Amino acid sequence: MVGPKKPTPPPVFEVLWYPEAVHERDDIEDAGERVAIMTAEENLKQLGRYLPAPHSRAVEGKEGRGLRESRPRGGKSRWRPLYRQIGPENFVILAVAPEVQTDQAGYNRTVRHALERFAELEI
Repeated sequence: MVGPKKPTPPPVFEVLWYPEAVHERDDIEDAGERVAIMTAEENLKQLGRYLPAPHSRAVEGKEGRGLRESRPRGGKSRWRPLYRQIGPENFVILAVAPEVQTDQAGYNRTVRHALERFAELEI
């Protein structure tokens, strides 16, 4: 027997988007991938720093220090929103990168863009 759907609790964490990251997300042609990214954003709003693998992980390497990647569809998406915590309950999505296995040069370039954008923030 299926009961009524439980309401989604209100977000615990705030997730902001850097303006260029919004454009990167919206430029993805596959609507299903855009929906997956938005679902990943909702997961980050609900769980924040407690978002477990495979849905989130640290960006590897010295260049990615401090960044995390959201992994829509548990890592099965071709896209990785790159984010950083900016306060106790606040996160900012700085860029949307192609998955590293698919496009390593594009991923690395987007990590650099995310770090540049983070440096521009007035926190």
